[in-house]
Amino acid sequence: MSKPVAVVTGAGSGIGAAIARELAVRDHLVVVTDIDGESAKAVARELGGESWSSTLDVTDAEAVQALADVVVARHQQLDVWVSNAGISHMDRFVDVSEADLDRTLAINLKGIFLCGQVAARAMQKLGNGGAIINTASMASKQGRVPFLSDYVASKFGVLGLTQAMAFELAADSIRVNCVCPGYVATSMQNRELAWEASLRGISVGEVRQLYIDDTPLRRLEQPEDVARAVAFLASHDAAFITGEAVAINGGAFMD
Repeated sequence: MSKPVAVVTGAGSGIGAAIARELAVRDHLVVVTDIDGESAKAVARELGGESWSSTLDVTDAEAVQALADVVVARHQQLDVWVSNAGISHMDRFVDVSEADLDRTLAINLKGIFLCGQVAARAMQKLGNGGAIINTASMASKQGRVPFLSDYVASKFGVLGLTQAMAFELAADSIRVNCVCPGYVATSMQNRELAWEASLRGISVGEVRQLYIDDTPLRRLEQPEDVARAVAFLASHDAAFITGEAVAINGGAFMD
């Protein structure tokens, strides 16, 4: 039997790269995609085997469709699609520009919508079911997040979209879930630390400690913490789980 084929978006670094590595360790053939094609290529090279990479802008519907077409033509299967690509920036709500709002919604919400459509159509055509996992956020469940109003709006949208997809696609044995990470130690968090420190008028170290203090398990989350949960949702062990928003945040938000 051939390996399960998984596509991961935004997999050139951070959480996406960790997801790609975890799926590869669990014997998936991983298609590593990122808008930064060189970063995606480096991760795919690290994974070795049959894994490969592609440059992908998730807001470009034609490009997403073209990628899925290549995956299906090359492997005759598509078992897992992880829509992880996302961005953030920080500003006070009253200072968020329309351009920043449009960019955040385009990548964080529209991109997941477009990728979900393409993945679902391919899985429906193949007729073998599948798993789609979207990266949401702890900020998809609460608005009590400073300086991230456009990000919060986009991630609330991801959670609702995940449920809508799960409901419609269940008839095709396609499970759709999302993961909701907390304070994950990535390059994106490093940028957020600097932005928040500037907005609060305190040091980066003090902001980092605020994140740790807000987490009952008393450490910053690691990308691998998220990756293991994604791998579980992609596996047969999660065969009767769909429409869920799985919190992976060390207890920073409990619902």
